[in-house]
Formats: sequence, C-alpha cells, structure tokens
Amino acid sequence: MKTQLCVLGGGPGGYAAAFLAADLGMNVALVDLETRLGGVCLLRGCIPSKALLHVAKSIAEAEHLGQWGIAFPKPTIDIDALRARKEKVIAALTGGLKQLAAKRKVEVVHARASFENSQTLKLEPLDGNPPADTRIEFEHCIVATGSSPARIPAFDLPTPRVMDSTGALELPDVPESLLVVGGGYIGLEMGTIYAALGAAVTVVEMTDGLLPGADRDLVRPLQKRLQGVFKAIHLNAKVASMSDQKDSIEVVFEGDVSAPSQRFDRVLLSVGRRPNSKGIGLEKTQVKVDDEGFIAVDAQRRTADPHILAIGDVAGQPMLAHKAAHEGKTAVEALAGKSVSFEPRAIPAVVFTDPEIAWAGLTETEAKAAGRPIETAQFPWAASGRAQAVGRTEGMTKWIVDPQTKRVVGCGIVGPNAGELIGEAVLAIEMGCSVRDLAETIHPHPTLCETLGAAAEVNLGLATDLYRPKRERKL
Repeated sequence: MKTQLCVLGGGPGGYAAAFLAADLGMNVALVDLETRLGGVCLLRGCIPSKALLHVAKSIAEAEHLGQWGIAFPKPTIDIDALRARKEKVIAALTGGLKQLAAKRKVEVVHARASFENSQTLKLEPLDGNPPADTRIEFEHCIVATGSSPARIPAFDLPTPRVMDSTGALELPDVPESLLVVGGGYIGLEMGTIYAALGAAVTVVEMTDGLLPGADRDLVRPLQKRLQGVFKAIHLNAKVASMSDQKDSIEVVFEGDVSAPSQRFDRVLLSVGRRPNSKGIGLEKTQVKVDDEGFIAVDAQRRTADPHILAIGDVAGQPMLAHKAAHEGKTAVEALAGKSVSFEPRAIPAVVFTDPEIAWAGLTETEAKAAGRPIETAQFPWAASGRAQAVGRTEGMTKWIVDPQTKRVVGCGIVGPNAGELIGEAVLAIEMGCSVRDLAETIHPHPTLCETLGAAAEVNLGLATDLYRPKRERKL
C-alpha cells in the first residue's frame, strides 16, 4: 500500500490528525493495534473511567441528600449490568469513529506496525488476521502511539489480584479491600470508583501530599473529603514488598504507616505512564528519542526525520488526550503548508474526583519554583450562593495574575464540576485577558461560574460577597 500520510495510532491524537488530513484532501491510512478506534483514552482510560465516576458521583449525591432529610436505601450493585453499560458507552463512541473514518475515506488498518526505514512501515497480523498488505509506503508518517501504565518489576506478580488501571477498569469484581499504590490522579479516580461501589480503599503515596505537583490549596479540600471516603491515606510511605498469598496480597510498607504489614484483596499499581516509543523500529529512522522515551519534536511536531512527525503522549508531557488532539491538528496543518505551531499558553488538567480539581496555565507551585513574582486572588465557595444552595462549600477558585501587566496567567479550581468551569479560564489565558476583563464580564447568578468573576474582583478589591479591600501601595 502507498499513501500520502500514514498515522500510526488510533487514539484522540491519531484519529484527529487522520480526519483533518482527509478533510484537507490528503490520502490517509491509519494503522492501529486495536480492532476499534479510540486508543487507550476511549477503550481503557478517559471515557470508561468517567462513565464509572458518574456512577460514583450519583451514589455520593444520593448519600448527600440525607442532609436534606431525604434518605435512600443502600444501593445494590449489579456488577455485570454496570460493566455492560460501560461497554455500551464505549461501543457507541467507537462505532461513531468507524463511521467517520469511512465517510472521510480514511483507510483503517488493524495491525502491528514497525518502521523498516523512514518511509516504510512493516505490518504484522493481529490475532492471526493478516492485513491486506504487508507494508505501507508513505510520504509522511505521524507517530501517535500513546503511552502505557508504568510497571514496577518487583511488584509484577503473576496474579490478577495485582492490577494496573486497565485491569481495574474491567471491573473484575468489587473487592472488600483495595490498596492503591500512588496518589496521582489515576489512582485517586479509580479509588473513588471502587470506594463508591463498596470497597475499603487504602492509598499509599511516597510524597507528603496527594497529587504531587498540584497547588496544595487546591488539594486540601479533596484530601479532607477523601479521608472520610477512603479507609486510609498513607503519605510519606511506600510499598517495600508484596507477596501473593493466593486469597490476598500481603503488603509490607515502609514509612509513616501504623501497621507495616497488611493484606488486601486487590492492589492497583498507579505509578504513572511511559511513552510507547519502543518496539516500533524508530532506531531505523532518524527520529531522536530522549532518556525517558519521549520523541523529540519541534513546534510543528516534526522529528529529526523529515518524513516523520510525532504527537500526543509519545511526544512529551503532559499526557492528556486534548493536548494530543490539538497536536495532531497542528502537525497536519504544518504538512499542508500552513504557518502553525503548537504553543498554547494553557493546557487544562482535570482530576475527576469528588470534589474535582482543575487548573490551567501557570500554577502557584510552578511560579514559586521559578522565582516568578505573581499575585493570587482566591474566592472561597463558602461565599457563593450556589455552593451554599447545593451544600458544597468546600470549593475555591483562584486566579494567578501577572503583577506588572495584570493579565491572568493561570487558574485553579477545586469543587464540584471544576472541570466544566476551567474552560473559561483557558480561554481567558489564551486571549491575554486582564483581571479587570474578567471582573467586568457579567456572569449568571446564581452559578458556580460566578466564582471566576468574583475571584477577579478579589484581586481588584471589589468583591461584593467578601470584605477584602485592595490595599493601596505606599510610594
């Protein structure tokens, strides 16, 4: 097979690139390991986890109504029905992608591929089903192979009781006890799901706080809530060893843990992800790969090989689906001769726990580490009429402001639906809005999005619902 553009990987970045290229009139082939398009995000990541987090949130909201005198009986969990509903969501979306590829005349090839040289991919069959062609010759290739859960060899026990995020999302059962190794966003999201379904969840994190790298004032409300949801959260601790006891996993801890040896029905290893750059023949091309396994790319996502570009998780942090999709479009437009570059001022990140945490642009933590002067403006949701009405006052909205230009350069939100609110912040940062622009934008009342405008008013000393007048600088 010969094609103008070959996209290697069918995830959010890969199919976004393939579809746009086809829309621009290119002849496109998309090669993927899976039998369905969507990549890890759709098949074993973002979508199934958020579907299950919706269930967890609904259970939590039903319990929350007890504060209003409305009580429901304890829910019964039909794990088979829950699994089937999750698969139905995935099937609907993958089916839609299949139709979109067909309408755009994108040639979809399900096979294992590796580079023979800078303009040829060798194809190998999956599950004994050989592809129509054994090779694809291309003018350009976009590598979008994504990432995989990082593994710890010492903990790679030959038992299904030790899971990664992929295994956990298959919902094999609801264990009585679950240990989550790693206090990052994947571990906390999965822990939230299993706790809502009835598991006693313990989290162990080797640093002194959950979600390392995120601003501590955003994490505190979540950590406080999770302390009541999870059985235990062990910080400044790590797993020293694990052993399969057939009916459970025995775990030995090091650090700040009262009981150094404990048993769990299942263990979820959630210690990050690694780029899928090995085993695809990149050494037979001019592509450069760094020590962490990321492919080096420029602002147009071009590699050191003139025929190959790379996008998404395999091309560097942050490993986020929406970042991959935008990179894919940038790469294709660059190939089409357009003057483009991937230089966002803000890439939003969302942790879909309860409460949610979302941030974009410069964080306070990053600013302090870099010694960059900033102003922060916080609006506590306890002063929000909507938050009071729904009984969720633990939230907070924070702007990071450049003290010289008064432009907003970052935003952080913690609270229910923070992920839905961060979009306004991303737009404001990308557009170079001043803090006064936001304060003078009329937000609907009563809503949680009002807190974005209210936090801007705090910076200006104009907040209606808080008494925090702006101090005049003395000359």
